[in-house]
Amino acid sequence: MYLVCGEALFDFFSEEGAGGKASKVNYTAIAGGSPFNVAVGLRRLGIEAGLFGGLSSDFLGRRLLQVLRDEGVSEDYLVEFAAPTTLAMVAVGANGSPQYSFRGEGCADRQLQVSHLPQLDDSVRGLHVGSFSLVVQPIGDTLLSLVQRESGKRLISLDPNVRLNPQPDIQLWRDRVAELVKHADLIKVSDEDLHLLYPGQSPESVLQGWLQHRCQLVFLTRGGDGASVFSRQHGNWSQPAVDVVMADTVGAGDTFQAALIAWLTEHQLDSVAGLQQLSREQIDAMLGFAIRAAALTCTKTGPDLPYRQQLG
Repeated sequence: MYLVCGEALFDFFSEEGAGGKASKVNYTAIAGGSPFNVAVGLRRLGIEAGLFGGLSSDFLGRRLLQVLRDEGVSEDYLVEFAAPTTLAMVAVGANGSPQYSFRGEGCADRQLQVSHLPQLDDSVRGLHVGSFSLVVQPIGDTLLSLVQRESGKRLISLDPNVRLNPQPDIQLWRDRVAELVKHADLIKVSDEDLHLLYPGQSPESVLQGWLQHRCQLVFLTRGGDGASVFSRQHGNWSQPAVDVVMADTVGAGDTFQAALIAWLTEHQLDSVAGLQQLSREQIDAMLGFAIRAAALTCTKTGPDLPYRQQLG
């Protein structure tokens, strides 16, 4: 099983057709949050997954729990809090790229303390951490403690997924990412993340620096320009994006992340040792699988991640 750690929330997408009245705004609310999406994405790709996160006891929290149950995500690592559910207001641009505004201060997904850290047995093959749960408190320090505790014991993947609305202090992001990079075996990052974190630095120089720690593979997503992989053993190369009719890109990065983990698990390489023995051909197949999976998500509105049978 893969344990995904971090936030669960509802994305609110504004709709047209409110009758033209300024006093009325229609929304469609879709369960989301990057770690939540990765956990659901893993299950849809046939991989056992759990979510370590805080869920509210309110109406929306109950709905999030029901989604996890319906998708088959393990509830064993969830913690309930009498605090609100985080809301993310989403505006989608002409190119399908989302802009987020979060309502999350004091909400349930941020409340995890070090005292909530679970003891993990051998059934948990790896951990995934990412997004704003890395830098808001107290969950940020809790996840850092978990990663430090488990480093080297099981596969650890990281996706910074930088969101400045819930935490605008970019230096805090840089410091936390730099600390987590020391412990991650696999990292996925977008070109947008790198531009925010390290403006003026070339992606190649940043990612080669990351490979000087534990990390074996870094995947760099470039939206419509495809994705690249940087391997400690095999160098770096790219694959183009898959042409699709775009709805939006919400959840595409989370799909890419889930697909990487799913590929490793399917091939029984979801371990520190497994990652180290990958050939260039295997890494290339892994990259292509993740690109195809993310492309499918882009054809749908919101984070509607694909199922394994859709990927051949």
